[in-house]
Amino acid sequence: MELLSFVFASLYQFGDAFAFLVLAACGLAVIFGMMGVINLAHGEFIMCGAYVTVFAVRAGVPLPLAILCGSLFAGVVGIILERLVVQKLYTRPLDSILATWGVSLIASQGTLILFGPTMQGVGTPLGSFSVGGLSYSYYRLVLIAAAVLVLVLLYLVFNKTRFGVLARATIQVPQMANALGVDTRKVYALTFGIGAALAGLTGGLYAPTMTLVPTMGSTFIMEAFVTVVVGGADVFLGTAPAAALLAVIKAGLTSWQGQLFGQIGLLIAVIIVIRLLPKGITGFILKDRT
Repeated sequence: MELLSFVFASLYQFGDAFAFLVLAACGLAVIFGMMGVINLAHGEFIMCGAYVTVFAVRAGVPLPLAILCGSLFAGVVGIILERLVVQKLYTRPLDSILATWGVSLIASQGTLILFGPTMQGVGTPLGSFSVGGLSYSYYRLVLIAAAVLVLVLLYLVFNKTRFGVLARATIQVPQMANALGVDTRKVYALTFGIGAALAGLTGGLYAPTMTLVPTMGSTFIMEAFVTVVVGGADVFLGTAPAAALLAVIKAGLTSWQGQLFGQIGLLIAVIIVIRLLPKGITGFILKDRT
């Protein structure tokens, strides 16, 4: 019985870490991994989704619809940001870093001024269950399922739809796509919006599990960048394996020595991967295929 409890606890911690890494990274994988935009405002899109979710719940909207509202609102904000700022910086990566960093500062400080230093969340739904004398949250299982569902939907959108084909063609060969009549500006804006909406979805999903603060995006952004860098440019080939690998490291070190060691383990892992696999897991997989 003790062995069963230990195995379940280990799998639960792995699944929780995997869900966090996947959900934190998917939006960034689209914007940074696919589009090549180093978006330092990614955490603020997550914050945006969380705040809108909480406001919607307090207005009487059911939690699933509130999370959807947070995701859609972040996506609209992302499209506006892309049209006003980012679209002029696709060939200027250093300028995009500075611009999105400025946006993140404006967003976090603006939120602090408007809503104060903290905002109480809505409470974790669904209750808990016990295995071997230890209590576990049902909602964490929902987050694990949501992470898998997001990966599946991303694969279907970018591989099985006309928009996905146009998006990949525009990002890889924009001049050719434009010559063939594709509205590349619209495709860029919608792709950026999808990445922002995924970040907002992450914020909405995790809003019931934490107290909201204007700097809450920093809780997610380090893990997001680490996962994307380890995974490489392909959001489908790289993100899921990278998240699984890093989840093992994070869950193992966290259960052994605490959260700080889990964070240190992630940073050491990304240093080793960059040294051995400069193009991440994606580059390794594609190299094997050729």
